[in-house]
Amino acid sequence: MCSVADKRSGSVSGVAVHCVREQPIGRASPRTAEVAMRFGIEMRSRTVTVVQPTQIPLPRGGIVLLVGPSGSGKSSALSAIERSRPGGLLVQRITFPQEAAIIDRIAPSHPLPDAISTMTCCGLGEAGLWVRPFDTLSEGEKFRARLARAVGLHCRGDAAAPLLCDEFCATLHRRAAKAISFNLHKLAARRNLCVVLASAQEDIIDDLAPHVIVRLTGRGRCEIERAAGLSQRGRSGGLSPAARPRSISFFHRLRIEPGTKRDYTAFASMHYRATDELGFVDKVFVLREGRGGEALGTVVYCHAPLELSLRNQATGAWFSRRPDRVNACLRIIRRLVIHPDVRGCGLGHELVRSTMPLLGTDYVECLAGMGEFNPVFERAGMRRVGQYEIS
Repeated sequence: MCSVADKRSGSVSGVAVHCVREQPIGRASPRTAEVAMRFGIEMRSRTVTVVQPTQIPLPRGGIVLLVGPSGSGKSSALSAIERSRPGGLLVQRITFPQEAAIIDRIAPSHPLPDAISTMTCCGLGEAGLWVRPFDTLSEGEKFRARLARAVGLHCRGDAAAPLLCDEFCATLHRRAAKAISFNLHKLAARRNLCVVLASAQEDIIDDLAPHVIVRLTGRGRCEIERAAGLSQRGRSGGLSPAARPRSISFFHRLRIEPGTKRDYTAFASMHYRATDELGFVDKVFVLREGRGGEALGTVVYCHAPLELSLRNQATGAWFSRRPDRVNACLRIIRRLVIHPDVRGCGLGHELVRSTMPLLGTDYVECLAGMGEFNPVFERAGMRRVGQYEIS
């Protein structure tokens, strides 16, 4: 049995949770009798406290994390919160129609860029996945698709009702789990969502930056940790911790190293134009997790084509019919690929921003179809003219 009481005040509401349950005993047998005798166990069902009476805040624009070992009461507390707020969405209950491409079921009433942004933040940053039916995805991809659809549905519903998720990112590679945690924090703040998650993994805490941590330690015990400033809203209307600029937790370990065309081959299949020829490659840079570590991204700079109408429009035709200027003063970004696990975390624009000065040219340009949906190049300092970017 879980009893809940809803308490709301201003921007931060909450629920009083108290969970108890009957703990049955299996059918009597010689073995159960021996175990009971040796370890002092009473052979009768009894009532146990799963979660002691606890007031759990539910902030708008913030995240609540229920954390603790298996059996500590996380799922029971999450179920109690779900029952207290009928408009809440549990990620595990999200369904997809058969045969429909998942992109058609993520925020369908919103513009396409919003749906793509949501999917990328939830770990589905590959265009090839967007057009596939849900049933063809792996288990990890299905979790991420459910999370993205839940975010889209939540945004058009009651934002005060929580979005809930049990076993958050439990089946994912830990780097992907950290990236999704980092991006979900941004989504909650930008869209003023209330998000309640349950997890046994504490390695996501730095990136998730929850406003409330409920630590369940077993036998009904729990402790509440609240982020500083939770009860006060900042001048922008959001919770103050969410307004602070952050980097993903492993950002300090990242290194940018010179590479070759061969380094790009490991990323070619991750690009939506995997089969296109690169052209005359000038420089390649690789983003690695630690010096000489695993590659998380690459950018390929090439010699630019001699004539582009958008280039002439952006530069007042300064390069028109001047191959000497094109070769000496201009390079084009032919490829920028970030590993799908960590897309949406700001690594792409950091890679471009940090490597453009290393080219030794006055101008860098880019023709980017994806730039229409992701302002990565503008964040790196480039200026957009249609689908053309220049710096």
